[in-house]
Amino acid sequence: MDRLTLSRIDEELDSLEVSALCFLCGDVVNRKRLQGVVDAKGLFLRLEERGLLDTRLFLAELLRVIRRADLLRLLETDGSPSEETDAKPILSDYRATLYRIYEDMTRENLEKMKFLLSSEMGRRQIESCKTALDVFAEMERSGVLSHLHLDLLHVVLLELDQQLAGVLRQYLAGNTQRPQSALLPHVSMDHQRVGSLQSTQTAPSTRETRPGDVGRNVYSDAQSLTATPTDQEFYALTHDPRGMCVVFNNEKFPETGLNDRAGTQQDEMALFSVFSRLGFSVAVKENLTAKDMQREIKTLGERDFMDDDALVVCVLSHGGRSCVFGTDAVQVSLRELTQPFTSGRAPTLAGKPKLFFIQACQGTDYQRGSVPCPPKPRQGEGDKEDRLEEDSGRVYGETVPSEADFLLGMATVQECKSFRSTSTGSIYIQELCRQLRRSADSPDDDDILTVLTRVNREVSRGQYLFSKQMPEPKYTLTKKLVLKWV
Repeated sequence: MDRLTLSRIDEELDSLEVSALCFLCGDVVNRKRLQGVVDAKGLFLRLEERGLLDTRLFLAELLRVIRRADLLRLLETDGSPSEETDAKPILSDYRATLYRIYEDMTRENLEKMKFLLSSEMGRRQIESCKTALDVFAEMERSGVLSHLHLDLLHVVLLELDQQLAGVLRQYLAGNTQRPQSALLPHVSMDHQRVGSLQSTQTAPSTRETRPGDVGRNVYSDAQSLTATPTDQEFYALTHDPRGMCVVFNNEKFPETGLNDRAGTQQDEMALFSVFSRLGFSVAVKENLTAKDMQREIKTLGERDFMDDDALVVCVLSHGGRSCVFGTDAVQVSLRELTQPFTSGRAPTLAGKPKLFFIQACQGTDYQRGSVPCPPKPRQGEGDKEDRLEEDSGRVYGETVPSEADFLLGMATVQECKSFRSTSTGSIYIQELCRQLRRSADSPDDDDILTVLTRVNREVSRGQYLFSKQMPEPKYTLTKKLVLKWV
């Protein structure tokens, strides 16, 4: 490319624009080679080494992104022959999207972003950042940001500005709009990124994210986009494993006055089998005191969930109203179980489903039926009183999670007992596993709330110790969660 034109462009660019261009070139020029660049001439030399200035296409794309139309006109009048090519621009949508976020970020939001990231990346590193692009570069160096790892940035942007978060969501959905420069009339955009579908301005597309739905996400331009389910309706399940499933199984309660929970091992085995096949890494914690349970929950909450799609926690124990018991009969409130996984405490879990299934009594009352003809107990769950027990305990005040993307599946409604067969396991957990298996085998995309509605129906049909049991799901899920075998 004509050196005189490059020199004139260099004279027009300020230091912030040069820094922005270096950031945009981060995928095509080695980071160490960019560290010593102080002006545009230095950057042009690095680009020449990579053959990226053999034509004016790449430089034109860079200038378009930083909105220097005046310098684009310099390229048009530099006397070089115009190029025609079907090759795609080398500049990545990922970096162009980060630049758009940087452009729209206020000084106040920049300082807030640095504060939110200081514990994740180290105060000294983050304090040295002068712009949002500096922050993004530091996040990349720390390994918490890349084109495949945008969860943490999304969480932070949600705290700052919904519009900024929307720019990132647009990229994640594969609908990043890339305005076409007049200098690039023949650029092809027909390539596909892993996990997303790119489109031009004139031909937007939409994508439906469902388990096992790869290859079925392209729709005709003639279809109505508003009538087609999008990935905004379903939680993405793309990682292997899907995430962690932790089962707390308290069976023995020595010297507490509480009965041992015979049959709970059947629940543990059923949960282990089902969630393993659903693609989760299952860990079992047996016979923990309240303090030990709290410590395990705290440790789990400090986990990096960047490569997890979801979290499942199952608690099998005695309990009272809105609490479960450790093996020492000391209460652990449901709030204590869920609080470490809120977006503020576990940012890498933000926007991801967090499922809690609690097999424990929630009070001391027996629930009575009011149907004309009492239904019979379900076959195989026992019809003798001495084979059914209650997971009851003391009664405490109510606390339920209110944060987004939680599901709390309770074995019973407040104030009432839940039942467990001493030979086949608890009524609720066994039915839950049965319905999860049914849904995973089905060709239909039944979401978790549909599954739990079936659990409610089947459990409520039975009669246990001449009483009824009514499970109770509570949720703040914002999308549909479909669990299938991996």
